[in-house]
Parts: sequence; C-alpha cells; structure tokens
Amino acid sequence: MLVAAETLKADVSQDAIAVVRRNEVVACSAPARAAGVRRRMRLRTALARCPELRVSGRDLEAEVRAFEPVVRHLEQSVMPRLELIRPGLLAAPARGPVRYWGGEEELVARLAEAVAELGYTAHSGIADTVFTAALAARADQIVPHGNDARWLAPFPVSVLGLARHAELLVRLGIGTVGAFAALPADKIAARFGSDGEAAHRTARGQEARPLAVRSARVDHSASRDFDPAEDRLEPLGFAARALAEDLHQRLVAAGAVCARIEVGVQLADGRSLSRLVRHEGRLSALAVADRVRGLLAAWFEDGLLGAADSEGGITQLVLRPEALSTATGRQDALVGERLTPADVERAASRLQAMLGHQAVTQIAIGGGRGPAERVQRVPYGDVATAGRPEGPWPGHLPAPHPAHVFPTWQAALLSDASGQPVGVSARLSLSAPPARLRVARIESAVTGWAGPWPVWEHWWDRDLGQRLARVQVTTESGRAWLLALRGGRWWAEALYG
Repeated sequence: MLVAAETLKADVSQDAIAVVRRNEVVACSAPARAAGVRRRMRLRTALARCPELRVSGRDLEAEVRAFEPVVRHLEQSVMPRLELIRPGLLAAPARGPVRYWGGEEELVARLAEAVAELGYTAHSGIADTVFTAALAARADQIVPHGNDARWLAPFPVSVLGLARHAELLVRLGIGTVGAFAALPADKIAARFGSDGEAAHRTARGQEARPLAVRSARVDHSASRDFDPAEDRLEPLGFAARALAEDLHQRLVAAGAVCARIEVGVQLADGRSLSRLVRHEGRLSALAVADRVRGLLAAWFEDGLLGAADSEGGITQLVLRPEALSTATGRQDALVGERLTPADVERAASRLQAMLGHQAVTQIAIGGGRGPAERVQRVPYGDVATAGRPEGPWPGHLPAPHPAHVFPTWQAALLSDASGQPVGVSARLSLSAPPARLRVARIESAVTGWAGPWPVWEHWWDRDLGQRLARVQVTTESGRAWLLALRGGRWWAEALYG
C-alpha cells in the first residue's frame, strides 16, 4: 500500500498554469487540466484549449531546490522514507503511517495539514501501486486494497503513457484501461514491446516492472570522497554528473535498471543526509545530475551542510540504486538524449525552411511487386498519396523481404549441374534445378530455391512494358539472393543476408 501526495503553491492553485520544456507541457495545474491541458501536449495546442494559460519555462534544479523544504517537513512531521517522483509529487509506503495516525483518512488529513503549514495545498491518494496512487491523488481518493485494476478500468487508455500506441488502440476499439488490461499479456509483449508490457502490468494493478532481489555481494553504487571536505556547490555539481554517468554505466553492464536512487552525503561533522529519487529506469544521467544538484543547493540554503569556517562540508557523495530489475532494452538516439516525435518534427521543419521542402524526406511503403518499387521517398510532413496505389499486386514478392536492395541490378549467372544457364519456360517453370550461382565475382553452390514469380507489367505500353521472373536462391556460402530473369539474362536484384 502506497500513498502519493501532489502539492501546489496555495496562492496560485486557482490559476491555469503550465510548465513547458522544449515547447511541450511537462506539468500543469488542476484548472489547466480542467480546461483540457495535458502533460506531453504541444504548447500551441494547450494555448488553443486554454487561452488564459500562464506559461513558465522549466528549471529542474530550481524546482528541486524549492520543493526540498516540503519534503523534509513531511519527513519529519508525518512519515519517513519519502520518494521524490518529481518536484511536487511524492510517494511513500503507507502501511506504517496508517497504523501510526489511526487510519487512512487520518493520514491524508495530516498530510494536508502539514503541507498547509508551509503555504501549499496538497492532494493525496492511497493505492497498491505508485501509478494508481498518483492518479488517485488528483481526485483525493483512497483506492481499497486489491482494487487498483477495477478503479483504473474506466480511465482512457492514454493515461498509461503509450503515446505512440494510444491512438492505434482507440482505433482498434480498446479505449479504456480495463479493455487494455483484458488483452493477453503475451500478445501485448509481441505487439508493443517492453513499454507496452509495462503499461499492461500497470493496467492490471501491478507495478510496471517486477522487482528482483538484489544480491548483497553486488553493489552498483557510485561514490566520490572529498578530502578536504567540499563546501562549494559547483564542484559538487560536476561530481554529481560524473557519478550519474558512472552509475548508469554500472547498471548497463549489469543488465539492470532501478526503480529509485538514494542520494546520500556524509558530512565532516559526522552527520549524514539522504533522499530517495524515483527513477523507474527512465531518467538519463543528466536528469539525475540535475536532481542531485538541486537537492544539494536546497541543503546549502537551509544550512544543513554547514559552513566553511566550521566542521562543515561534504566528505562523501554517493548514489545508490534500489529495487533493481532486469533491463528490457530501449532504442536511444544516435547522439544525445532520446528524441521524441515532436523533436524530430521541429528539426525537420527547420531543415526544410533552410534547404527546401523536398530536401528532407521520409520512407513510405507503397504498392508494387519488387522490393525497390514499394519504397517511396516522401517530403517530411506530406502524406504518401502519390505513386503506386495499394492493391493485390499479383506476382508480388512474398515475405520475408530482402535486407539490402541494390540501386542497380548486378549481372548474375544461374546454371544447372551441367553448367548450362537455367531458363524459365512458357509454363512458368525452371528449365532445370539450379546448381551454381555467380554474382559479380562471387560464385557458390545453390542449396535451395523458390519461384519463379512471373511479372508482366505495362503490357499495354510498348515502351514501358516488360516481362520478368523472380527467383529466391540460397547458396552454400550462407547468403540468400533475389534474382530476376529479364531479357534472357539473370540479374541480382537484392540480397537477404
């Protein structure tokens, strides 16, 4: 059982506010949500839905620094062992505090009272999982134990964060979390990958990633000692960035991800401070470093790290990953952080503005019989309406499709056991079983073949019309080829691998 608390400054809680990063909404207030503004929404769309929306740029370090006093106050007065999911949203195990304060309602009331003492308002929710508790906090609801899946069922499937697949699911008639949870787990994993599998577990009222027991013999923590003690923020910030990079490399080498990270400091006077930051395998090294820097800045401002003329300063900074699970893999960008579709769209638009609309293209799959004919290059942002229409295309190449299509067909020779070229008869059968294949200077014995697939295109046009027959051939070298017989000669059209 977990409790989640979302806080907002009291004097602005009635205003429609959105925090924006890279032209995308990353957080919004309740009035903004009521007007239709949502996280991950483009700023232009958010302003269209809520013209009175107040927009603020995001400063993660400042957010962590401003929210730290609230976290520390709740930790000291209501419940220990808090987890910082993001500035403004906390989670904590609820079983102990519920028994201490005499019930779930009493715990929620005490949270609201403690937050109000600092000039904030709080919305709290209690559920079995962090995701459900955070969603329940928006409505100040307590989800009974074991009822997470039933409580989540009426919500739209978009709340699960499957941005790329939510629209597809709705088109398929799966518009609610309950309908998504009812799908077979193996089918979800095959169709939507690890992200879909995690969302499916969430929809069923389980944690997104099953946790694994951490061996006491394996410690993936990253630490840095300071001698003499360091009391300046800038060197500590650089050290935090290096530790975050080191920590992520250790986890990658171990094939693991963590649900949270404990940020701990050892002080020169013998004291120690720590804070849990929610990770869930999604935070980059830079994001972790920003949170650590903001946390250290807040501790400096509050005087918790001591002064330079006393026994203050930090002697050790450590990042400890907790709740490890097996990494399922993620496709990152070639350079820098992972790009979103919105990032790609903005970059393509800028290049088109500089180089011309036709300069930036994307691949679209259309109709056709050969592999090269199906590929179309369409200017980015346009719909692939031109070119060959979809259709049955008799004689088209069956799957699997080749991995490499030659821009110019290469001359080939397909011969039988006696060394004579193999032909295709009028009844569309090979004149003899293929025995040898030579493409350019590569020659190898044939181990298998399929086809032929005849093609007679543009038969009504004397200039464009052509007849050919395609054959798939595997060779002793382990390669598989797509061959085409055209004009009495064999050509290598593509290579399977």
